[in-house]
Amino acid sequence: MLRFMTAGESHGKTLTGILEGLPAGLKIDIDSVNHELERRQGGYGRGGRMKIESDTAEIVSGVRFGETIGSPITILIKNRDHDNWLKKMAAFGEPYGEKVTAVRPGHADLNGVLKYDRKDARDILERSSARETAMRVAVGAICKNFLEVFGIKIFSHVINLGGILVDKNNLNFSKLPKNDSELNALDSEAEIKMKAKIDEAKNNGDTLGGVFEIIIKGAPVGLGSHISLENRLDAKFAAALMSIQAIKGVEIGEGFELANLPGSLAHDEIFLDDEGKIFRKTNRAGGIEGGMTNGEDIVLRCAMKPIPTLMQPLNSINIETKSAIKASKERSDVTAVPAASVVGEAMSAYVMAGAILEMFGGAVITDTLQNYRAYVSRINARWSL
Repeated sequence: MLRFMTAGESHGKTLTGILEGLPAGLKIDIDSVNHELERRQGGYGRGGRMKIESDTAEIVSGVRFGETIGSPITILIKNRDHDNWLKKMAAFGEPYGEKVTAVRPGHADLNGVLKYDRKDARDILERSSARETAMRVAVGAICKNFLEVFGIKIFSHVINLGGILVDKNNLNFSKLPKNDSELNALDSEAEIKMKAKIDEAKNNGDTLGGVFEIIIKGAPVGLGSHISLENRLDAKFAAALMSIQAIKGVEIGEGFELANLPGSLAHDEIFLDDEGKIFRKTNRAGGIEGGMTNGEDIVLRCAMKPIPTLMQPLNSINIETKSAIKASKERSDVTAVPAASVVGEAMSAYVMAGAILEMFGGAVITDTLQNYRAYVSRINARWSL
C-alpha cells in the first residue's frame, strides 16, 4: 500500500515527508522534483514569502545511487525563513514573541485553539498553513517519476480566477507540459484579464480564489473498483483533492453540470470502429465510470476559495480578551490558484500511483511493469483498446 505523511510547521526548521510503498529499482529524477517545487512557488499574485524561500528537496532515506531501494523515502525541505523565527518557534524554553489572538475567519485558527486548548493561534496556523503543500508537491513529483514508467502523464491549468473564466475556444493545449504562463492558464486573453483582477484585489487588500483543471493521460481501463467504497477511484481523488488547503469543491468530468442534463445528453455513448476498437465521442464522465477508469482522459476540477488572510482584515474576535477586533495579518498572497493547481497535480499523482500499485503490486519496479503489461495485453487482445 502506498502512503505518505508530512510533518513540520510553516516557520519551523524543516518540512519532512515520508513516502512508503514504492517498489525498489525506480529511477528518481531529483531535478524533476525540484522543478515541481519551483512551479509551486511561481505565479502572478504570490506574496513575500516566495521571495525568501527557494525550495529544494533533500532525500535522506529510501534512495541509493538514484534508485529506490524499497524502504520508506524521507524528504526534507528547509524553511529558510526559520532563521528569522528561531526564538518564536523554539521547541523548548520560555514563550517568546507576541501571541496571535485575533483569529481569522475562514482559517483553522478559532476551531483549532478551541479543540486543542491553545492560547496562541500560532500553535494552529503554523501547521494549517498551505506551506505544508510544498512537501506534498515533492511527494507527488516522486509519484510522477513512478507513473512515467507506465506512460501516464498529469497536467493542470487554471480555468477561472476571481470570476474571470477562460474561453474553451481559446485553450491552447499545445502549451502543455511546458506552460510558461504566470497563472498556468492556457487562454492568453483571459490571463490578461486575470492579472488585472489580481492587481485590483491587491490594491483593495483583498484576495481571490478560482478553479483549476487536472488532466491525466494514459491511464489504463479498470483502475479502482466498483465493489467497495474504499476502492472507488473517484472517491480517492475527491478525498485527496479536498484535503488541499482552501479547496472547497471537487468535480470529475462535467460534474455538477450533469445535474442540468437529461440522461440522453449526460452519458458517453460507446461505439466500435471498423477494427472493433471501443471508443467514445465524448468524455462527460471525466474518465471514470463506476469508480473505475474507462480508458479516457481523467478530468478533475477543484474550486479554491480566496485566501483568508486579508490585508484589509475581516471582523473577528480576540480569544484572549473576548472582544471584537479585526483579524490578524500574516504575510500572504493575493491568489494562489496557480500554485494550488501544481499541488492538485501532486495529489492526483499520489492517488494514481497508489491505484497502479494496488492493482499490479510488485516489490521491484520490473515486476510491477511486467504485471501491468500482461494486464494491458490481455484487454487489448480481447477488445482492441
